[in-house]
Amino acid sequence: MAKLTEPSSLLNPVFPSSSKSYSQNLKVSRFVPLNNSFKKPTLLLRLHSPATPCSSATPPSPSPTPQPGDLDLVILDSAPDRSLDSRRDVRLAWEKLVRWSKFWRSKAKTDVLERTNKIVVLGGGSFGTAMAAHVADRKARLEVNMLVRDPQVCQSINENHCNWKYFPEHKLPENVIATTDAKSALLGADYCFHAVPVQFSSSFLEGIADFVDPSLPFISLSKGLELNTLRMMSQIIPQSLRNSRQPFIALSGPSFALELMNKLPTAMVVASKDKKLANAAQQLLATSHLRISTSSDVTGVEIAGALKNVLAIAAGIVEGMNLGNNSMAALVAQGCSEIRWLATKMGAKPTTITGLSGTGDIMLTCFVNLSRNKTVGIRLGSGEGLDDILSSMNQVAEGVSTAGAVVALAQKYNVKMPVLTAVARIIDNDLTPKKAVLELMRLPQVEEV
Repeated sequence: MAKLTEPSSLLNPVFPSSSKSYSQNLKVSRFVPLNNSFKKPTLLLRLHSPATPCSSATPPSPSPTPQPGDLDLVILDSAPDRSLDSRRDVRLAWEKLVRWSKFWRSKAKTDVLERTNKIVVLGGGSFGTAMAAHVADRKARLEVNMLVRDPQVCQSINENHCNWKYFPEHKLPENVIATTDAKSALLGADYCFHAVPVQFSSSFLEGIADFVDPSLPFISLSKGLELNTLRMMSQIIPQSLRNSRQPFIALSGPSFALELMNKLPTAMVVASKDKKLANAAQQLLATSHLRISTSSDVTGVEIAGALKNVLAIAAGIVEGMNLGNNSMAALVAQGCSEIRWLATKMGAKPTTITGLSGTGDIMLTCFVNLSRNKTVGIRLGSGEGLDDILSSMNQVAEGVSTAGAVVALAQKYNVKMPVLTAVARIIDNDLTPKKAVLELMRLPQVEEV
């Protein structure tokens, strides 16, 4: 390794009164390697003063002897050392994160799962089935009852350990039991997962209210707004059960039922005004493949979950019309803003809308074709009629019913929502997708907010 011994003029250069000649005398006088690697060299400038010639400097041949007024450019190859430092810092940061994670895992409580003996899942759809399988896997002695309407689905679960209608190739844990009897399903339950579509929830809950324990916590998996009343599930459940104190938790986030069944890494949010209840649900659900965050912003989580379904229909229309990636990005960005405007007017936190239950769920639903709501939009954009689309589906696309409620809610809170309003008009057959796009593009050019 070549060593560099610099003359005093390098450390304490004497600058002349005029620097006019220095641009004419700038040159690289030598390259000084500090080690055997030549990656990302750094530069060191040395200025020779006319008043103080660098006679003491003896540059290696064949470099010319520096003259007064010359500017030496010395290249120091010190980047590899910095590269090693950077890699060490990254490694230490990661190790610190892992230590922090281990510390909190060691303190994690498991008493909720230990004292939970029975779970009931209301509804035999795809997400209800996936959640039943998830909690049943957590504890072999845990009894998981699924209350279903279809006798064939009930028989399939009990005899073949699968839901033939939604997951015919996935075997359910043996501690998942199906029944059509609400009283037996709810008897002695510690937690209840509500997976009934929003538009049918009120009448369904009123029918089983007599069998529901007043202290039974309800974890809602349903996303949407009731069409005529504009109610969210946090309002529908206690009012339909005639118990304003019914414990309520909203579970939401970017999660396709199929991927949850396949135990792929997923992250969701449980929201409750009761912090202890949210922490209990977190304990009950969190595993190595399902991260659960907690929130107190029930309104934000529910509104984001409801409105993203309508936005997903809009995204599907853009794809069905082959409008391109630019249009898709612009539409989803505008839709996110509209959801934020309304949610914050209703008292939600902006951070909730940019989190898992907001932006996370929006990205999943709008950009992936496994979404039921996006599928409806794609077919609408391709020219199919809504009645034909819905009659061919075996699952409910909540965004279709929610769209009209969103417009009414926007009017109530005096919020302009052009994209989501256009979806509602298309669903009502008052506007064609092509006309809607034209009108949206003709809106006034305004400042972004």
